[in-house]
Amino acid sequence: MPLAGQELWFTHAERLIRDAPAEIAETKDIPKDYLDLLTRPRAPMTGLPMDRPHIMGILNATPDSFSDGGVHNSVDTARAAASEMVGHGATILDIGGESTRPGAAFVPEDEEIARTQPLIQAIRAECDALISIDTRRASVAKAAHQAGAGLINDVSGFTFDPALAPFCAEIGAPVCVMHMQGDPGTMQDDPHYDNVLLDVYDFLAAQVAQLEAMGLRRDQILVDPGIGFGKTEDHNLTLLRNLSLFHGLGCPILLGVSRKGFIGQIGREPRKDARAPGSIAVALAGLSQGVQVLRVHDVAETAQALRLWAAVR
Repeated sequence: MPLAGQELWFTHAERLIRDAPAEIAETKDIPKDYLDLLTRPRAPMTGLPMDRPHIMGILNATPDSFSDGGVHNSVDTARAAASEMVGHGATILDIGGESTRPGAAFVPEDEEIARTQPLIQAIRAECDALISIDTRRASVAKAAHQAGAGLINDVSGFTFDPALAPFCAEIGAPVCVMHMQGDPGTMQDDPHYDNVLLDVYDFLAAQVAQLEAMGLRRDQILVDPGIGFGKTEDHNLTLLRNLSLFHGLGCPILLGVSRKGFIGQIGREPRKDARAPGSIAVALAGLSQGVQVLRVHDVAETAQALRLWAAVR
């Protein structure tokens, strides 16, 4: 059977059960409605076909982001970086005005708007790429949408601001729902799960259902398991080994691992801006499980790796 309408395929599936051993099932034994979610092609999102991988380039308009803080917080530098990323193959640009690194401080919403709205206006005037606003707040999303952003990426999974999901449904904007345990300031203090795979899956399933009930279609929703957001190294690796589970939500999957702490720890690279090789290795492992969107800092290097991966396949 095809996986999410892609060239990838499967003949069996693993059924995960809380407090019981996993079971292997043939496709004929998978419930029809669930098999349909696993196999059906994902519809294009704002014109981007979801039967092939896409690169989302990261542009943080912040002084304190963990890897690129202060690099893109002027209109000119952000516009130049955006143009370069699109030239290297990014089809989505993710603009953020609030750092969500572990231990990050809260940013007032007027400051977040001031950081992001002018950048989005400038980038929209020059680039055709889909622009994503990385925010937890409805007011910031509204300002970004007015400036030209077409995707709302909420690291809180629409749990922080109750006005954000209704706004997205009202304008019919595609969204990305991410899982995060806690908030950026405390999420790495002591992450704990009963079953990290099923806990993250159940959270995303509930949020997708809530967004659908508000009027968004499932094909307008990206899901992100939130690697590094309230997870230990073991939690991250467990999720990465089992990313294909999230195809059962019937949504395209976004994977964001670029330059994260566990890559530095396992790869033995303390320098955040020198973690492209490790980031790409994990990204390609995600592509082998059918991930549709890679959120990355190193666009040119990732695009080169992706082209070789596709050619070899």
